[in-house]
Amino acid sequence: MVQPAADATPELSSASAGPTWFGHPRQLARLFTTEMWERFGFYGMRALLTLYLAEHFLFSDSTTTGLYGGFTALVYLTPLVGGLLADRYLGSKRSVKFGAILMSLGYFTLCFGGQTAKPYAVIDGTRYEVQVDKSTEAKQQYVIDGDKRLAIKGNEDGTVTLTAPDGSVARTVDKGKFEAGGERSHFYTMVMLIALSMVAVGNGFFKPNISTMVGTLYAVGDRRRDAGFTIFYMGINLGSLFSQLLCPWLAVAVGWWAGFGLAALGMLFSWSLIQFDGGRLAGYGEPPQRSGKDRSLMIYALSILAVPVVWFLFVNLMNAPAAQEGSGIVGYLLALPLMGKLLFGTFIIAVPLILIWSARVGTKVEFQMMLAACVLIIFNVVFWTLFEQAGSSLTLFANRNTDLSVFGLFTMTAGQTQFFNAFFIVALAPFFSIMWTALAKRGFEPSIPVKFGVALAGVGLGFLALVWGANYVGADFKVTIWWLALLYLIHSMAELCISPVGLSMITKLSIVRIVGMMMGLWFLSISVAQYVAGMVAQVASVETVGGQVTNLKVSLDTYVGVFWTIGLVSIGIGILLVLLSPVIKKWMHGVQ
Repeated sequence: MVQPAADATPELSSASAGPTWFGHPRQLARLFTTEMWERFGFYGMRALLTLYLAEHFLFSDSTTTGLYGGFTALVYLTPLVGGLLADRYLGSKRSVKFGAILMSLGYFTLCFGGQTAKPYAVIDGTRYEVQVDKSTEAKQQYVIDGDKRLAIKGNEDGTVTLTAPDGSVARTVDKGKFEAGGERSHFYTMVMLIALSMVAVGNGFFKPNISTMVGTLYAVGDRRRDAGFTIFYMGINLGSLFSQLLCPWLAVAVGWWAGFGLAALGMLFSWSLIQFDGGRLAGYGEPPQRSGKDRSLMIYALSILAVPVVWFLFVNLMNAPAAQEGSGIVGYLLALPLMGKLLFGTFIIAVPLILIWSARVGTKVEFQMMLAACVLIIFNVVFWTLFEQAGSSLTLFANRNTDLSVFGLFTMTAGQTQFFNAFFIVALAPFFSIMWTALAKRGFEPSIPVKFGVALAGVGLGFLALVWGANYVGADFKVTIWWLALLYLIHSMAELCISPVGLSMITKLSIVRIVGMMMGLWFLSISVAQYVAGMVAQVASVETVGGQVTNLKVSLDTYVGVFWTIGLVSIGIGILLVLLSPVIKKWMHGVQ
């Protein structure tokens, strides 16, 4: 892992050795491009995943968002193992190549989804066929009862009305007596889960080690390090910028397989940049010097065998029973699937143990710096929990309660709305960089805790802006796309206050001996956040039939209620962190 000095001494400048790229080592250009194409594949796939689960496999909102949250959680958990294996055995370069191959195979596997699941409804124990008319924007669902075709409408009180073609009410189903489902292939469901497992394992090898290679380009104390990581961070958003437009468009115009296939091609191109580097990366990310037998083949084999283990975690996540009402927090924790127990248990144990170790072996200053890092890591969980609604509840909101027309010229797809975040990051990152530099020269740059607090308040403000826009919906119960764009604008500004400085902050505050472990804890915090994000999105679950909601007003009211609550909570937590910032800044002992 990257290990710059962890004390508060001024950083030293380092002259470039050899040709440079915008004042940085020329190898940064290849690593930048490699990361850009890898993120092209990942974010292209992610833009499709929630809608793929909801509309192709016809999973309920609860299952869809829970599975999405579990997947993204594992994407950030597996780097803990992948980074360790690279540090001790494989080296970063071989790890990146292996991860790229495994991820591309996962994306290609997602291309094979079989036939769309067949919707049905169970009413008072009797199963009926359901048809969805997709020729109109409303996508009306119908129950087929013999020779009768009854339109389905969910009501605000939880009942369901079945309406005959002449407009008369044929039947009103009591709350809880109408159960929608999808008849899906168990084989293709297994194939999809295996594909997600391959992506999660492959990402564990790719994600931490491409960043580690960037860190090796700079000597300890090189003042260009933060700027280099900022440029590298831009590669992430450039890749996602284009894939989140192209992959959803292909999925609609051609088919799901085409969207996932383009993501796979982007991933393969990323692999080729490292595999055929023409010697440009020689000496960077090489395996550590170890005596004895080369264990690389064994590690590759065990990693492939880890795929069915991850598949089992997904199956367990989907089939975990809900906690019984009145069982309290203990009952809730006991009812968590294995993945939830693993994530929460590891995080809850790791933070205090690291602090206890720091107090025993470190100086008072080192302990306080570690304490500041751990506090910020905990607040980081809250930020990403809410920010990562983008891929789940906000994508479903875009699909159901957003008018996706752009000035009447063309219509975006729901998956393409995630493009706004990447666009705003690319557009605003240079401005923020200039702004922080200008403020620093005048002594007004906010401290890291204040930036974190502003980010938390900002993500809450974005949700409240969308709630405000919901006051202006028409008879179709849809907000204009510009309210959603405003949310992403505010969220992107919040992201720029926390994400680029997070990894750098960890390396500066951590005791040098365990900076790798602290980097792992940072990724673990994001992993926990992704899982919790899926749980939050489940609160916004809406009853669907055939992958479509039965009442857009109920859907809008549900989303607005959840977004209002988490918006207020996030702003409150952000204000709390700003109030605590003087104490945390004191613990940081001059680290900026």
